[in-house]
Amino acid sequence: IGAAKLVVVVAIFLFTFYVISQVFEIKMDANLGHIFARSALDAAARSTKPPRYKCGISKACPEKHFAFKMASGAANVVGPKICVEDNVLMSGVKNNVGRGINVALVNGKTGEPLDTKFFDMWGGDVAPFIEFLKSIQDGTIVLMGTYDDGATKLNEEARKLISELGSTSITNLGFRDNWVFCGGKGIKTKSPFEQHIKNNKDTNKYEGWPEVVEMEGCIPQKQD
Repeated sequence: IGAAKLVVVVAIFLFTFYVISQVFEIKMDANLGHIFARSALDAAARSTKPPRYKCGISKACPEKHFAFKMASGAANVVGPKICVEDNVLMSGVKNNVGRGINVALVNGKTGEPLDTKFFDMWGGDVAPFIEFLKSIQDGTIVLMGTYDDGATKLNEEARKLISELGSTSITNLGFRDNWVFCGGKGIKTKSPFEQHIKNNKDTNKYEGWPEVVEMEGCIPQKQD
């Protein structure tokens, strides 16, 4: 009788161990499956996350090109923004923008920033702006964006100098128009990088001002 009891106890122990081990393995498998599933989901999320390009532009620039993105000011509240090669050259956050025409100069060979300035074309004088435009060296990339009003004090000489940088819209730039432009000193053709929206009370997004204009692209590096 004692031996029979021992056999039964051993059998129960073995059966219990078997059941527990089966449950444990199933749970282990389930946990491993959950881990693998999460890893696969994380990998899929990483692969579907869109890549970020310089200045946040929509696609990568080819070799020997500089990425840029810019926006005009929003009414008289938010200043313009100019970014080249992931370097924000001008913005309200940097506190280096102002009413009128905002200008950033970049070395056409290296993409390095050279200068940033703004010229008040409402209450200021156009003469310093003209002198600045004349001083720009050949091979320099020139980026311009309006804020508030960039046209009232512009005269024919200033418009001609900007036109020589590759602008086609500068001749029609009017009171409180929004405008962004990227050209270059010594450019042989008209620049393809320009956006202009007229101040029109019937279509303005803001009272007294049109909507912001934005532009992005890839500037060809100056070759010797």
